[in-house]
Amino acid sequence: MIHLTIDDIPVEVEDGVTILEAARKVNINIPTLCFLKEINEMGDCRMCIVEVEGRNNFATSCIQKCEEGMVVHTHTSEVMKARKMILDLILSNHHRECLTCIRSGNCELQALADKYNIKGIEYDGEKGEHEIDDKSPSIVRDFNKCILCRRCVATCKNVQNIGAIECTKRGFDSCISTACDQSLNDVDCTLCGQCIASCPTGALHEKDNTQEVWDMIHDKDTYTIVQTAPAVRVALGEEFGLPIGTNVKGKMVTALKRLGFDKVFDTNTGADFTIMEEANEFINRITNGETMPMMTSCCPAWVRFAEKNYPDLLDHLSSCKSPHQMFGGVLKSYYAKKNNIDPEKIKVISVMPCVAKKFEKTRSEMEADGLRDVDAVITTRELARMIKQHDIEFTELEDDEFENPMGEATGAAAIFGVTGGVMEAALRTAADTLEGKDLKEINYEAVRGKEGIKKASVNIAGKEIKIVVASGLKNARIIMDEIRSGKADYQFVEIMACPGGCIMGGGQPIKSSKIRSTVDVHKLRSDAIYSIDEKSTIRKSHENPVVIEIYKEFFEKPCGHLSHKYLHTEYHEEKKYDF
Repeated sequence: MIHLTIDDIPVEVEDGVTILEAARKVNINIPTLCFLKEINEMGDCRMCIVEVEGRNNFATSCIQKCEEGMVVHTHTSEVMKARKMILDLILSNHHRECLTCIRSGNCELQALADKYNIKGIEYDGEKGEHEIDDKSPSIVRDFNKCILCRRCVATCKNVQNIGAIECTKRGFDSCISTACDQSLNDVDCTLCGQCIASCPTGALHEKDNTQEVWDMIHDKDTYTIVQTAPAVRVALGEEFGLPIGTNVKGKMVTALKRLGFDKVFDTNTGADFTIMEEANEFINRITNGETMPMMTSCCPAWVRFAEKNYPDLLDHLSSCKSPHQMFGGVLKSYYAKKNNIDPEKIKVISVMPCVAKKFEKTRSEMEADGLRDVDAVITTRELARMIKQHDIEFTELEDDEFENPMGEATGAAAIFGVTGGVMEAALRTAADTLEGKDLKEINYEAVRGKEGIKKASVNIAGKEIKIVVASGLKNARIIMDEIRSGKADYQFVEIMACPGGCIMGGGQPIKSSKIRSTVDVHKLRSDAIYSIDEKSTIRKSHENPVVIEIYKEFFEKPCGHLSHKYLHTEYHEEKKYDF
């Protein structure tokens, strides 16, 4: 153990701990900008400098290891002056359009400028001018608001193992860009949005589609149906000051109704359809000796990754569409016919924890009968902005329920929001089908948790089924390389692009580096998701009475002719660089 003093407070830490970590242990706050725990620990911005007695120069606390007997001062006059000068220099080349910035109120640079009482820029001078990259349907890249912290670069390279962006050029001309300065849309970017979640400013953000949705709502000739993913309800409250992981389903439904949507439905119902199709596709493959292992396909960032990097393995992917796309197909076919609504007048709006869903809905395959499955996608953050624009006091709302029949879903559908959830939900249905009975043991604990790779073996109807769950594209690459080399012996594979699954998606509320370093956001949100499942009356997708009725009246059977038309899709090779 190492013993030191920080601001006259004795601290004891293990060898190898940094001054920043030691300070946080005793609730002493040191500001940071470039620091992202275990992802970007470079000490580039120097905002975290401190004084160490006996040294002539400041120490960079995020990388400086604690030493025995060290005496540290974090807020001396000299330190405060130096931090303010550093902040001034950063702001001098920053487009300070805070009032119109999408991150206003949730910007780490803005928060520090306020904390250090920056009222003018002493070193104001020439600013770089960069073209905004908004070609992608998912992500906008505005380098004019970049502070060169490199958190996005480290996330893309070290966490996702993609490397679509990098710091280019030198000196004043340094910038974060792509190969040949092309759009993110045209390089090996999966549009997962993890770079957005890492960015401390508005340099990276989702493409805003709220005005498009408002136009649909206000069009009297349009029948608007909104659907919300399971991960949204356990994160939306954070945008209104509620504790991380608060389940705000009831208030969310009330807010959506007040916004003016004609119907408010649950994507979880769509997830139950996904399990019906995917579980039966898995059974057909394993029974008939078809291509194995079968891989889940509900994550569009993962699908884009596979199309660009593993085109030779695309036949392993399930042909099932993702839940919200499936649900759009159901709404514009069965639901429209059942309720005598012209499907051309129906607009389906999906509220997702994911920015890649914006890309997914534009795919040419996502339609049937000449109609797009989904017409608009907004993120959890965008829904929060719409609620605020409508002057709704979210925390004061009463609870309401999704509208039936498309609001009835199972616990199996809810767990789609966490890594391992799709696998667990599918196994519940596959096991009952293969065993020919209602199994009581339905929790597959081996696929739960936030570990990047989880492997297990389950015995169903006398068959040993080897499964693997991977979250984060770095881990996906490990599994895909195993399969490509022929070294893997799996039958069922679940992959999610975002580490931790959809609850940690690129469209979820953004947390500062300090919160990400000190709070287990994933656990709080995932606990809320599993609580929904545990409290559900029905916890298996094939027992959802609405799903049963729709198959009886319309689709006839899973993986049948009509379900293939509306609920399934195909994949094709994509170039890694489109220029």
